[in-house]
Amino acid sequence: MLVVGLTGGICSGKSTVAGMFEKLGAVVLDADQIAHELQAPGQPLFETIVQAFGREVVGEDGRIDRKRLGAIVFADPQARARLEEIMHPAIVAECERRIQQSAAHGAAVCLLDAALLIESGRHGRFDAIILVEASEAIRLDRLMAQRHLSRDEAMRRIRSQMPREEKRRHAHFVIENGGPLEETEHLVKRVWGQLRTMNSEGSKKA
Repeated sequence: MLVVGLTGGICSGKSTVAGMFEKLGAVVLDADQIAHELQAPGQPLFETIVQAFGREVVGEDGRIDRKRLGAIVFADPQARARLEEIMHPAIVAECERRIQQSAAHGAAVCLLDAALLIESGRHGRFDAIILVEASEAIRLDRLMAQRHLSRDEAMRRIRSQMPREEKRRHAHFVIENGGPLEETEHLVKRVWGQLRTMNSEGSKKA
């Protein structure tokens, strides 16, 4: 099984691209969704996060309010590092469990969608890294529209992440996602073909 990492800056459109790969046949794991599950009420990380950041991060529904938590950690590098220290080991362990589960079920390609794949230093674990890109202006507009953030808040989140030039150094494939979806789909299909070739060649070597 080929294990592929999909990453990109905030609002670059990773989820859209991941969905395209899923339609083509990849098993897609969403690290953000896994994080949601791990910090749900009743899960060990819920209380750890509340103890670290206070009851103010709990919404009226009793769940972690990600907008409130985000406002705290994106304004304070130390707070962000603390949250990553809490979340990352658990996310990595659960992602690895699900990757192994996918392999056991006979998947040909397992793709992990994770924003901090490179920053976490985990990129070396993957057979290939796909970087999804869009211009800063496009990502800024998407952030403000989709998450109802002010321009300053949106820019703070963009600038808190690793520059895309640095991410490009670790990527095997780059998919531009700033234009029409048809163009993105064309690029995804081209990369998918290359991944299938890699998987086939790997099987022959094995």
